Amino acid sequence: MDRRLRSGIFVAALITGLATAPAATAAPPPAPSTDGMLAAMQRDLGLTADQATTRLATEKRANATNLVLRKDLGDTYVGGWLADGELVVAVTSTAAAGEVRSRGAAARVVARSEKALDNVRFSLDRNKLRAPKTVPGWYVDTPSNTVVVLSRADATAAAWRFVRSAGVPENAVRVVASDESPRPLIDVVGGNAYYIGSGTRCSVGFSVQGGFVTAGHCGRTGATTTQPSGRFAGSSFPGNDYAYVQVNAGNTPVGAVNNYAGGRVAVAGSQDAAVGSTVCRSGSTTGWHCGSIQARNASVTYPEGTITGLIRTNVCAEPGDSGGSLVAGSQAQGVTSGGSGNCRSGGTTFFQPVNEILQAYNLTLVTDGGGEPPGGECEGSITGNLASGASAIQPNGGYYQSTGGGAHTGCLDGPSGTDFDLYLQKWNGASWTDVASATSPNPDETLTYNGTAGYYRYRVHAYSGSGTYTLGYTRP
Repeated sequence: MDRRLRSGIFVAALITGLATAPAATAAPPPAPSTDGMLAAMQRDLGLTADQATTRLATEKRANATNLVLRKDLGDTYVGGWLADGELVVAVTSTAAAGEVRSRGAAARVVARSEKALDNVRFSLDRNKLRAPKTVPGWYVDTPSNTVVVLSRADATAAAWRFVRSAGVPENAVRVVASDESPRPLIDVVGGNAYYIGSGTRCSVGFSVQGGFVTAGHCGRTGATTTQPSGRFAGSSFPGNDYAYVQVNAGNTPVGAVNNYAGGRVAVAGSQDAAVGSTVCRSGSTTGWHCGSIQARNASVTYPEGTITGLIRTNVCAEPGDSGGSLVAGSQAQGVTSGGSGNCRSGGTTFFQPVNEILQAYNLTLVTDGGGEPPGGECEGSITGNLASGASAIQPNGGYYQSTGGGAHTGCLDGPSGTDFDLYLQKWNGASWTDVASATSPNPDETLTYNGTAGYYRYRVHAYSGSGTYTLGYTRP
């Protein structure tokens, strides 16, 4: 299907605020592109233009392979990351390692499953109030198959006491010396942003239907905003660091991110990028900067409390960048939370994953500048929208009856840049059973099933990414 951007659809750069649409006589702004991202990668990562272009293309292919392997390998999949441009996937069995290699990736057989590592992290999160101030955070480190606990160099003994108090296996943890001192990035006023209350400045994250998402520490629920005008409809901080701002009439959410080079980068979806992937951040203090993902499911302790489930990166940021966008190519990743360092000497920055925000508030990400329902192969049937990880039963939460045998066909048209899956289920007299499925790592799926008489229904699942879908189907 053709989901290319229509000319003239963008009315304002996202990070400048969701501004009122210009007069009809205004010239259309330039179309979104990756030019600003390539320039920032050359500046921040020391790459040539050709190297930056090649790196993005290589990582796009690797991330697609990683998504397929995650689905196919099930519980034996532990995690994937990029090392020197090569996808490496950790698994818990030699059979799974063979499958990884058959897909052109490198395999590493490890002792601990993804669930085991997450359980260690969860135990530390649950005991976060016992963490000493000399521990700035912790995260799952997939390449080492451990959970890393950061500690001030002269206080590692206190870090180990915290680990023991959480009751986790010590051989599953590494204490790593760190001089990080994270804080929310909020306290600079002025510039290209949105404002809260009497003048506090933060940065827009990503447009959603009705408004935008941003960092929770930027404002409490009910706080008002200007440029664009609106209010915080929801906010969570600490524990999480996310918020949803509803904008007033006259403000137009646009599916794009300001690249601070005179243009915008289109947002096509919100598929998670692997550890090691190149990412770029947009914020109202320091503009556009790039780096890579160091870890997911990281926990970090600010003076206000511990935040869990964050993306850890080596992208720099400074106060006022809070709430701003993190993208991998055209895929939304998260909103800026906080970190250490600055954009002169470098630093560590943490991001609240965007898919968690969309799911928490049941929001639909605006993509490709329009936020229009998708069109294409599925004609005029059932539409709906899903947050990442959620499912819907169709038709309309019910089922249909087939009185004779024959072919059932389903056609799912999901939002660009996502991974939506389709399942056909049949009632067996006691429960619903999957009889056919289409689960490629793409937004669109088709399936055909030759079945007998009975009761049937479809399940639409947003495996990765959020947005509006259309389902068409035929029955015997």
